[in-house]
Amino acid sequence: MRDRTIDFSAFEKKISVIFNDKDLLREAFTHRSYINENKGAVFSHNERLEFLGDAVLELVITAYLFKKYPNETEGVLTSYRAALVNTNSISAAAHELGMDDFLLLSRGEARDTGKARQYILANTFEAMIGAIYLDQGFDVAQTFIAESLFGKTDEIVRKELWRDAKSTFQEKAQEKVGITPSYQVVDEYGPDHDKEFTVGVFLGDEQVAKATGKSKQEAEQGAALRALVARGWT
Repeated sequence: MRDRTIDFSAFEKKISVIFNDKDLLREAFTHRSYINENKGAVFSHNERLEFLGDAVLELVITAYLFKKYPNETEGVLTSYRAALVNTNSISAAAHELGMDDFLLLSRGEARDTGKARQYILANTFEAMIGAIYLDQGFDVAQTFIAESLFGKTDEIVRKELWRDAKSTFQEKAQEKVGITPSYQVVDEYGPDHDKEFTVGVFLGDEQVAKATGKSKQEAEQGAALRALVARGWT
């Protein structure tokens, strides 16, 4: 969506948060591409809010997992957290909240419904956390995160989706089909300072799955995790 006069009240009602500063709410939904295409815009894009929200998200999730799993090691808790806040997880949370309908994007970005949109949604989710934190305080931001993400934890732990997916997929592939997986970058998106990578995981010539991440390593892990699910090896 590209109209700067968009009414965000439906989203406020959805998350039960009424912003004092409506400009913060609008900024959270504003992608850099929209500002680039609308040079006269008097508000900013959401990257600074994303930076702040990422830090709040990590703190809230870390504290939650620390209390929920008192007997787990640091390494396991770190893996739980990584699985809970990765691009796939938080973009899914954003989609469930209907954030797609409020994005302020350029014409080109608005047409893209693939992996690039998934990444934009993940970044917007983090920006929204930053906006809520600034406008409403830590407790309200914590509640927003809890209602959006905490419920995904049990499935991640039960299905062991937190494990090193690359190692697990390699072990399963060698055991079941006698092939060592390979990984290949199939797409790159964004400027050099904020590059996003889409990586495919292959068994021989067959691409089993692909995923997008801020680094090749993150994308590879995501692709391996999706491959495990696709093959029913979880």
